[in-house]
Amino acid sequence: GRAIAEALAAEGLNVCVGARSLDEVKQTVRELEGTGAAATGAACDVRVYEEVEALVAHAVEEFGGVDVLVNNAGIGLHKLVEETSPEEFRAVLETNLFGVFHGCRAAVPEMKKRGGGYVINISSLAGANPHPRMAAYNASKFALNGFSEALMQEVRHDRIKVSYVMPGSVNTEFGGGTVSEENAWQLQPEDIARVVVDLLRHDERSLPSRVEIRPSRPPKK
Repeated sequence: GRAIAEALAAEGLNVCVGARSLDEVKQTVRELEGTGAAATGAACDVRVYEEVEALVAHAVEEFGGVDVLVNNAGIGLHKLVEETSPEEFRAVLETNLFGVFHGCRAAVPEMKKRGGGYVINISSLAGANPHPRMAAYNASKFALNGFSEALMQEVRHDRIKVSYVMPGSVNTEFGGGTVSEENAWQLQPEDIARVVVDLLRHDERSLPSRVEIRPSRPPKK
């Protein structure tokens, strides 16, 4: 998420970021402003619609509207179904799926006011490839892909594009991972940010609605 925000700011976009931690939001905004970018943000738990709505309203108040929405918030879970608590399953679905719905529900009307826009949802290769111990995560990303394709068809004639990006392994702290040289074979956050920027650069007539990106040389099994 931070890499995407940095890439968009470098392209000259005004950036509004959200995270559950207000300290992280403030730090990110300071770093973006340090590069000369216009940035703002607010604490936001995407599972709570009112907080997402408030974040979008904040962006509108600060910058006059919303042209691009990137839904990147997500959590993972690596457990057998029988070991997964109902609360854990609900948290994954509410973050990875409901959170995206909340963002789209709040931002799409603002994009229509602007005469168009772009929604980019960060999914996963796990949205097409089921794995044991990943049922909750798989369910959330399979559903996100279907949601994205349906929304794309709903708003395309409002000049709003919808794409979803399906990364493989990315070298971040997601899901308890570690950023290290040992994991250098993985995709880097900057790789995903480049995909987002490239999508925005496409001509208005062109819509890469689904993008798969994976490490080019994973370890041999």
